[in-house]
Amino acid sequence: MSTAVSPRRRREVVDALRRGTVPASGLDLLAVGLERFIPALDADLDAVTAGGSAFKAIRGEYGAGKTFVTRFLAERAARRGLATAEVQISETETPLHKLETVYRRIGESLRTASFPPSALRPVLDSWLYTLAADAAALDPSLGRGGAALEAAVRTLAEQRLAAVSTRTLAFAQALPAYRTAVTAGDLPTADALAGWLGGQPHVAGSAKRAAGIRGELDHFAAIGFLQGLLTVLRDAGHPGLLLVLDEVETLQRVRGDVRDKALNALRQLVDEVDSGRFPGLYLVITGTPAFYDGPSGVPRLPPLAQRLATDFATDARFDNPRAVQLRLPGFDQPALVELGAKVRNLYAAGAADPDRVRRVVDDAYVAALAAAVTGSLGGRVGVAPRVFLKKLVSDVLDRVDQFADFDPRRHYTLTLRPGELTDVERNSAQVVPAARADDVPLDL
Repeated sequence: MSTAVSPRRRREVVDALRRGTVPASGLDLLAVGLERFIPALDADLDAVTAGGSAFKAIRGEYGAGKTFVTRFLAERAARRGLATAEVQISETETPLHKLETVYRRIGESLRTASFPPSALRPVLDSWLYTLAADAAALDPSLGRGGAALEAAVRTLAEQRLAAVSTRTLAFAQALPAYRTAVTAGDLPTADALAGWLGGQPHVAGSAKRAAGIRGELDHFAAIGFLQGLLTVLRDAGHPGLLLVLDEVETLQRVRGDVRDKALNALRQLVDEVDSGRFPGLYLVITGTPAFYDGPSGVPRLPPLAQRLATDFATDARFDNPRAVQLRLPGFDQPALVELGAKVRNLYAAGAADPDRVRRVVDDAYVAALAAAVTGSLGGRVGVAPRVFLKKLVSDVLDRVDQFADFDPRRHYTLTLRPGELTDVERNSAQVVPAARADDVPLDL
């Protein structure tokens, strides 16, 4: 496997692990235990690529790999040409009951295979270029440009956004005005209108007047804007959008009335996906079991609970990956060791002496380090992957690669400092404090 990986891709993955972060790409190189989910997820992606829509709710405790799975899915989506966006639901920054903030984060995090976030401007420009090319194909005399071409582009834009215009006229109005500003070299107006189309607040009034729009994006218009974005993506060469709403369990911490509004907004989104209003949308949410099953979560809104109901009473081996909810079992020790071996092999393929790396950091040592990290984190395997991989790469593999006489069995002892751990890791860690109360001298 590793020999087929480009040096750049290998370096990006290893560098991210060294920093203790989830790699932005190359997650297929690290996937462990996802084999049984892939056919169902790929079937959803294929349906979305063909113009359908899909919804999936992913559940798992902290450390079960929810973020990894969604980014793994995003890579597979990007290979099919889909755009992707990941939105962290937050009580203050991105409350789910205000869909205008969710749409704004979609615009800010929008990614394509060719452009990193935010890819909104390149997508808009690509769409308008496609309209101009289509107009010229219908009437070759328009190829010379000028007012006639602009009028033809405006007409095509109106036709292709007709379904959006019936609900959210402002989105359809802003696009031709954006093209006019770009063509005229009026960059401030173009920037402002691109921001408006991305859901940004406080857009300059002069730019709005140029497009004949007014006011700010609100909760109800945001759904129309999402529909418009999907239309633009499709004509720009992207058959759809994978939208991940991460950490929806934060809804459990908000005030009761706000929580109910947020759950209803989620129910509305799920229903809109089911109704076919969003062709090309794959909506994925992630949350903990407490969110899906607890009194402060989904059960508070029976219609939503009915839509997400999934049978998890049987053995997890027989979970249905096609069901609306997908349960992540989390890491066990063999899976953690398998992941470490994958990373070791990936690293070795780019090392100065690959054979030495594999020999010194053999499977037995990988297993021993995995056990040591897990033990230092209170035996919670699900909390261990990030720390384990960071230690494996930065403390062990880097030293084996750089120092010919370094032997981790003799020269390395695992240490965990509170400052390098997240809150959850720190709460799990068996960290010895710098001093005990009995050690503090008192002048009595």
